[in-house]
Amino acid sequence: MTEHQSPPTSTSRTADDLSHIEVSPNAKYVLMLAAIVAAICGGLYGYDTGIISGALLLISDDFHLSSGMQEMVASAILAGAIIGAIGAGALSEKYGRRNCVCLVSAVFVIGATACAYSPNVWFLIVARIFLGLAVGGSTQVVPMYISELAPAEKRGTLVTMFNVAIGLGILLANIIGFTERTNWGWRPMVGLAAIPAAIVFVSMFFMPKSPRWTAENEGMQRAIIELGRIRTSKKVIRREVREMRENADSMDPRNRGWKGLFRPWVRPALVAALGVAFFTQCGGLEMMIYYAPTFLHDAGFGASSALLASLGVAVTYCIMTFIGCLIVDRVGRRRLMLIMGPGSVVSLIGLGIVFASHPAPGSIGSYLVIVFLLAFMAFNSGGIQVCGWLLGAEMFPLSMRGQATSLHAATLWGADLLVTSTALTLVQIITLGGTMWFYAGINLLSVLFVFFFVPETAGATLEDIELALHEKRFRPTKEHKRIVSEDEPEQAAA
Repeated sequence: MTEHQSPPTSTSRTADDLSHIEVSPNAKYVLMLAAIVAAICGGLYGYDTGIISGALLLISDDFHLSSGMQEMVASAILAGAIIGAIGAGALSEKYGRRNCVCLVSAVFVIGATACAYSPNVWFLIVARIFLGLAVGGSTQVVPMYISELAPAEKRGTLVTMFNVAIGLGILLANIIGFTERTNWGWRPMVGLAAIPAAIVFVSMFFMPKSPRWTAENEGMQRAIIELGRIRTSKKVIRREVREMRENADSMDPRNRGWKGLFRPWVRPALVAALGVAFFTQCGGLEMMIYYAPTFLHDAGFGASSALLASLGVAVTYCIMTFIGCLIVDRVGRRRLMLIMGPGSVVSLIGLGIVFASHPAPGSIGSYLVIVFLLAFMAFNSGGIQVCGWLLGAEMFPLSMRGQATSLHAATLWGADLLVTSTALTLVQIITLGGTMWFYAGINLLSVLFVFFFVPETAGATLEDIELALHEKRFRPTKEHKRIVSEDEPEQAAA
C-alpha cells in the first residue's frame, strides 16, 4: 500500500509503530554530523568556484588566454552546474537524497582531479563543466536533504550551514590563492578539492536517510526508524509522523512531479523561491568573488594588493554567512533580507562613484574602494545569500520537491552563468563604475521583490508551509507575520 493510499485511521497505527522503536541517545549529534558532512559539499562548491579567482591569472599566463577565454574558463563550471542541478532532481527522487549526495561527492573527486591534470585550455573547460555537474547537483540535493532532516526550529540554521561551508570554501581558496599561488602553481590549487570530496563520499554511507523521502518510498515504519536516529523524543517523532501521514493521505496525484509544480496553488512558492534565487546570483556577489582581483588590478592595484583584497572579500563572506546562519531562525528570512538589502544598494552606488573617479593607488579613493567592496559583501552575504538556498529547500511540497529544487538550483546557476559570462564585457561597455551602478539597481529590485512576494517561513514545518499554500495563506505581510496558522501554536513553537 502506498502512502497516499493509507487509510485515515493512521494516527492510532502511528502510536503502535512508535512502541517498537527506541530514540537514539545520540540523536542530536547524529543530526548535526549529517548536516555538517552534507554541508561540506557547499565547501567544495565554494572552493571550486572561488579558487579560480587566484588561479585565473596563472592559467591565463600558462595558456595565453584572452579576456573572452578567461570568461569561458570561469563560467564553464556554471554551465555544468545548470545541467547537474536539473539532473540531480530526478536522481534524488528515485534513489534518495543521501545516495545522491554520495554520487555528487564522487563527481567532485573525478572533476577536481581532471582539472588538475588538464593538458590544455579546452580540456580544462570540459573538466570544469564536468566538475560543475557536482556543484549544481550539490546545490539541489544538499539543502533539501538537510531541510528534510531538520526540525522546524532548527531548519534555518542547519540548512544555512551549507552557506557557511560555501564561505569557508571560498576563504580557503583565497588563502591558498594569496599565499601559495607562486609555490604551488594552479594545478595543485584546483586539485586539492578531491580530498574532502572523497571523505564526504565515504562518510555519507553512514548518515541517516531523509525521513520524508523514506516515508514516501520505503514506508512509514522505515521512516520512523530514520526519525529515531535524529529526534530526541517519541513525542516529537509522533507529531512529525502524524503530519507526514496527513500530508500523504491528502496527496492528489495531479500534484506530483513536474506537472504538480505548475499548479496554480503552488505558484506563489514558485515565484518567491525562483525570484529570490535569481536575485541571489544576479546581485553581483558572484561577480566579486570571481573577478575582484581582475577589477582591482585594472583599477590600479598591484597583483598582491588585489589578491589580498580578494581574501578580505572571502573573510567577510564567511563571517557574515555564519552570523546569518545563527540568526536566520530568530530574525526570519524575509526580515533579514529586507534589513540587509538596502545596504547592498548603497554600497554598490558608493563603489561605482569611487571607480568612476579613477582613484590613484594609495589615495583615499583607493581605500574607499576596499571599504565599499567589503560593505557590499557584508550586506549581501549576510542577507539574501543566507536565504537564497534555504527558501528553495523549504517552500515546496514533498510531492514535487525534487523537481522544484532542481528548477530552483538551475535558476541560481543560470543567473550565475549570465553574470559571470558577461561581467568583463559589461565593464568594457559601460565602464567599471557603470557596472557597479547597474548591479545596485538589481539589488534595489531584489528588495522590492522580497517586500511584495516573499512571506515569512521561519518557524513553520515543511507541512505547515504546504498547508499555507493550499489555504492561500502563503503571502507576505508588512508585519512579517509567519505563515503558521494561529490555531497551531504547538507547531509554531516546534
